[in-house]
Parts: sequence; structure tokens; C-alpha cells
Amino acid sequence: MKHRRPKNFGDKCALWFTMRLRWFADTFFAKRYGHRAVVLETVAGVPGMVAGMWNHLRSLRKMKQDERGWIRTLLEEAENERMHLMIFIEIAKPNWFERWMIITAQFLFWHFYMFLYIFFPKVAHRMVGYFEEQAVISYSSYLKAIELGKIKNINAPEIAINYYGLNKDAKLSDVVTAVREDERGHSQANHEMADTLEAENGR
Repeated sequence: MKHRRPKNFGDKCALWFTMRLRWFADTFFAKRYGHRAVVLETVAGVPGMVAGMWNHLRSLRKMKQDERGWIRTLLEEAENERMHLMIFIEIAKPNWFERWMIITAQFLFWHFYMFLYIFFPKVAHRMVGYFEEQAVISYSSYLKAIELGKIKNINAPEIAINYYGLNKDAKLSDVVTAVREDERGHSQANHEMADTLEAENGR
């Protein structure tokens, strides 16, 4: 997918934070893609819920309909990322340390993203757009490793087969491909939301 080049200071901050998170993932998980997915999908499930909740509360405060029509999209994004986590838990079987990391990452990122979204929503959406760009890259590397035989192409877990409507004989590669397409869509949606907010604010 095409990288969205940063155009201003907010975009650069969003990309900088994204690449720091990428460094963390590369450092701690390297090529352990399944375990990497478990921890990062925990973080990925936060923005849609935070943003959806905030827009929901905004609609209630103003006593108006969802002006931009984003609430459902954002909450569906959060649910989709949650399902990614449920799927990769079945695949990677995280240990106690990784489960502790999940709790810590979710706690820290929830508070950080809530603050960011309240005061800098455009930057928040741009950051998620960049997060998802990196997710597409990571899942592409995961898929390549499977194709090269470096990771066993095991049978897809039942939860993934049911969620994506895959064939009963689907493999891990089919799951990774489906998840990657979800992430591609989330990236595009969040970049478009950031563009919308930028246009509304005239900067």
C-alpha cells in the first residue's frame, strides 16, 4: 500500500510515535510474528473504542446526530481488532509474561490515546493510519515467512474460519491475508478521517 507522507508537524509527530512503537515490536518480538500480533492487536483495539466513545458522547452532549457518521465505523474497527486478538491468541498461545505486557500496554495506551484524541483528534487519526500501514508491512512479512517455510502453515483456528467465512481447510496464510486486508482498510479510513478534520480546521 502507498505510504501517506507527513505534511505538517502533527503528521510528523504521529509518524515518529508510530516508528518508536515499531522499534519496540522489532526489538522484543523480532520474527515471532504470532506473539507480536497478540500484543500489538491489544493496542490496536484501543483507538477505535476511544474515538467511537468520544464521538458518541459528543453526539449526546450536542443532542445531535453523529455529524460525520463515524461512530459505527470506529466501534466496528475496535471490534475487528479485538477479533484479531482472539484469533492470534489461538495461534500464538501467549505466555504469562506476554499476558502481563498486554495488560500494561492496554492500560498505558488507553490513557495516552484518550488524551491525544480529546485535544488532538487529527493527529490521533493520522497516527492510527500510520499504525495500520506498519501492520500491513508486518503481516506481509509474516505471510512471506509462511510462504518460505520459515513458519509452519498450520490449519486456521475455528474462530478465524467462522469470523471470515473461510473454507474448512483454510490455513494460517489465509488468516494472515484476511487480517492484512482489514488493516489496510483501517489505515485508509483513519487517514481519511484525519484529512477531514484537517479540512474542517483549515490546516
